[in-house]
Amino acid sequence: MIRIQNVLVATDFSETSDAALNYGREIARSFGSTLHVLHAADSVYLLYGGEVRTDVAPDLQEEIEEAARKQLRALLEHEDGAIHVKPVVVIAIDPAEAIVDYAAQHQIDLVVMGTHGRGAIAHLFMGSVAERVVRAAHCPVLTIRHPEHEFIRPDAQIATAQATP
Repeated sequence: MIRIQNVLVATDFSETSDAALNYGREIARSFGSTLHVLHAADSVYLLYGGEVRTDVAPDLQEEIEEAARKQLRALLEHEDGAIHVKPVVVIAIDPAEAIVDYAAQHQIDLVVMGTHGRGAIAHLFMGSVAERVVRAAHCPVLTIRHPEHEFIRPDAQIATAQATP
């Protein structure tokens, strides 16, 4: 039997990440897992190419982190308590590396993340965070495209389907 105790959903707050979060929630609910929801916030040193004055960087970095925590709280505010959720904000120059490191350090059994499905040219220049996570993660990675194939039915549909003979 498969044991999934810790599910990690990586989010960049996009629609694709929201779809991945839906899958992560359902998987965590089905297995009784802890759901870790991680956002890799940009490092101010990345944003300014390392040219940030040291007296400004800590304040700016704290603002970036707080904005990310606020967005994460808003994303998770409607959790019903059926699953244990751990919201996490990490600072990263490389989001893929941050996701893989977090997964390794917290015994994550499954990573769920969105993939934007960019074209070949965009992929060539920008790369893919999801692809790098798939290649480097120690555990399985489920990638979700949006709009995704709906395996997950809203609770109202489930109740209606169960009530219908």
